[in-house]
Amino acid sequence: MADHNDLGIQGEDLATLHLAKLGYSILERNWRFGKEEIDIIARIGQELVIVEVKTRNSDFFGEPHEFVTKSKQNHMIKAAHAYVEKKDLDLEVRFDIIGIIINKAGQKLDHMEGAFQPRW
Repeated sequence: MADHNDLGIQGEDLATLHLAKLGYSILERNWRFGKEEIDIIARIGQELVIVEVKTRNSDFFGEPHEFVTKSKQNHMIKAAHAYVEKKDLDLEVRFDIIGIIINKAGQKLDHMEGAFQPRW
């Protein structure tokens, strides 16, 4: 497996642990709807939280969350809508981004709750 894939998996593992420590219930990881994928689907209280995890080894080209484009957001919204319908859920939906930098100097995790709002 490519190093960037390993880094991505490591980042998703860290993000999952972070959410669990905060009391989130992890419902799904890498949930797919057609070509769309949601990294983490979690729940806290009456909120369904759709999480995109971006992991980098440096912030030289920008913070990890800056790489979640409008196009990616639209894909996440489409997949979230499908998930809510498939599971017949009646919950508020929130979209978070967790940006992670992992390198020899250590780890940095930035959790942006409500990073963007969908246009249903």
